[in-house]
Formats: sequence, structure tokens, C-alpha cells
Amino acid sequence: MTLPQSPVAAVTHPDPYPYYARLVADRPLHHDRELGLWVASSAEAVTAVLSHDACRVRPVSEPVPRALLGSPAADIFRLLVRMNDGASHCPLKQAVSATLGTVDEARALALGRKWARRLFEELAPASLPGGLTDFAFRLSVHGVGELLGMPEAHLPRVADWMSDFVRCLAPASSPEQVERGRVAAGQLLGLFREWLFARHALPAESLLSTLARELGRRSGGLDVGEAVAANGIGLMSQAYEAGAGLFGNTLRVLAAHPEWRERVVANSGLLGDVLREVLRYDPPIQNTRRFVVRDDVVAGGRMRAGDVILVVLAAANRDPRVHPSPERFDPFRPERETRSFGAGVHACPGEALALALAKAGVERVLMSRMPFESLAGAVTYRASANARIPLFEPGSARL
Repeated sequence: MTLPQSPVAAVTHPDPYPYYARLVADRPLHHDRELGLWVASSAEAVTAVLSHDACRVRPVSEPVPRALLGSPAADIFRLLVRMNDGASHCPLKQAVSATLGTVDEARALALGRKWARRLFEELAPASLPGGLTDFAFRLSVHGVGELLGMPEAHLPRVADWMSDFVRCLAPASSPEQVERGRVAAGQLLGLFREWLFARHALPAESLLSTLARELGRRSGGLDVGEAVAANGIGLMSQAYEAGAGLFGNTLRVLAAHPEWRERVVANSGLLGDVLREVLRYDPPIQNTRRFVVRDDVVAGGRMRAGDVILVVLAAANRDPRVHPSPERFDPFRPERETRSFGAGVHACPGEALALALAKAGVERVLMSRMPFESLAGAVTYRASANARIPLFEPGSARL
């Protein structure tokens, strides 16, 4: 099998990990002339970039992608906690982290199991493997949506709009995808504003109500209503891709390692360890980017203001200096360190929620006795520059 041509192409390559291993061994931090950016791949370099105060999540000159300007998608994007730095980031991050900290893992798992059961019956993925793709995406939307306090009747439409919204955020989106995403963003904002306006109708323990309270305490001049709406949508959009990727990649791993599948079927308590190892072994989010705001030395490289760094999280997860024999899938691996949810001030606080929803989905597939051999062969990955999400039947790939 030929190696990927670049770290961006590696995301959807059938097996990018030999290529990542070469990067870590030979070029842990280097400048890629063809891509026009720096590439950090070793655990040391990735950690240094993610924790350096000269590295920001957006370029100073373009806080919102130009393609989104003048649309509801831009209104959401500019207030997302993960897309802000400095003074505006602090109250947003504190509020989002405090909100997610109220999620009881047992409740999240129970909700995940509820929606896994219902969606499995509705979509029949066991008889139509392509239905696994739709199941994976919708499970995250329905699970997070109910935690946010959404009425069940809205969830199918929200899942469709979330599909279009997430697509328009990708750097390589086509003009048609951007336009559909702009429209979907307007629909999502309208619904979230409606729910917030009628907050008395939201359960007091819902994540949307909790986020409103937490952000109200820390507003710092922010428009609380708009920030809550944007970050409620943001929680769902992050879960949408990361959850589908974690679910799908776990199925692929269990198909390739029947010995672990048999052990999980015999002892469901092992599934949590399996999922955490999948986050290291074949993570759903393979890379992220940072933008250098001043001349400085970052991870040992002399950077200039305006430089862009591709941070290859999936390569760092397989750095042998951190994880001996990194190519071995080992759910009992001691002292596992993964960067799949980032690090530093922009580390994502939603790992426990993502694990709970993915666990519920994988449990349901295992209970169905679906023939895993059908999942072990060649698979197409959803076109993306950073998310690794298997499509079990290419024809099902609208999502």
C-alpha cells in the first residue's frame, strides 16, 4: 500500500499510521513546502504547540472564515469557545467546562442507550450496513440534543441541519455546501433562540439552561443569549463528527481484532477500555491547526507571525517515546496519554460524554450480532481534512 502524499491526505487514507510513524521518527517538526505550513507530529512537538501562547486557534486577520461572513453560520462561529482566544475565551471556556462537568456519566450512558435502541430499530443498520453511517451521526445529535433540553420532535430535523452546518465549516467545502450550511445555521439559530426565549419551558437541569446560568455569571460583556445559542450548537457539532468517528473506528478495530470483540461480548465492562484505546490507536480527530501571532520559537522551530502549524494529534498518539509498541492495540495499556481531545487551554472537556454515547452505540451493534466480518474489509472515509469517519457504504455518504 502506498503511503499518503501529505498529512492532510493521511486523514482518509486506508492506513496512515506507517506514514505518521515516519513523521515522528524523521521529521517531528518540519515545514512542508507544498502545503505551505509547519507540521508538528511528535508528542513533544504537539504538546509544545498546543500549550504555546503564540499559537492561536484562528488567524488574527480572519477570526471568521470569509466564506461564512454575512450569514448565520458566521454568527455562530465567532462565538464558539473553541474558535476564540484571550479575554473572550476565558469566560466561554469556564462556562462550557462547568456545564459539561454537571453531566452525570450514568445518565449520559442511559440516554445514549435509549437513542441507540430507538435509532437501531428505525434505521435497521443491522440489515443494511450503510445504515450504520446514518446511525452514527444521528446518535450523537439525539443524545446531546436531549441533554441540551431539545423537544424530541425537533431532533430529526436538527440532525439534518447539523449535517449541512458541519460541512460548511470545513476549509475545502464547495460553494454549494457552504450555502446549504449557511441556511442550516439560520434554522439552528432560530430554534435555539426560540428555546432560550422560552427558557421556562426548558428543564432546569438541561445543559442549555445550565450553560445560560454559568455564562451569565461570567459574561464579561458578552451577549449571553447569543453565546449560549452558539455554544449549544457548538457542543452538538463537535459531538457530531467526533462521536461518529469514535463509533465507526471502534467497530473497525473490533472487526480487525476478533479476540477483543469476544472479550467485550463476554464482559461489557471492558468496552470503556477499548474505546479509550481507540482514541489513541485510530482517533476520530486526526489533526488540528494553530496560527502563530508573533515571531517566536515554538517547539524548537523559529516561527514568524502568520505561520500556520498543522498539529497531527494522531501521530503524537503513536509516538513510541510515550507509548511503546504503539502499533499494538492494547486496551490495558498503562499510563495511556492521548491528545485526541487536544491539550492546553483549548483541550475539549467533552471526552466523557463522547465516550458514553459511543459506548451505547457499540453496545447496540454487538447485541445485534451483526456479522463483523462485513466491517473488516476496505471502507471509504468521509471526505475531510481532519476527521476520520468510516462510511460503511459509500452510497450512504450524504452525512
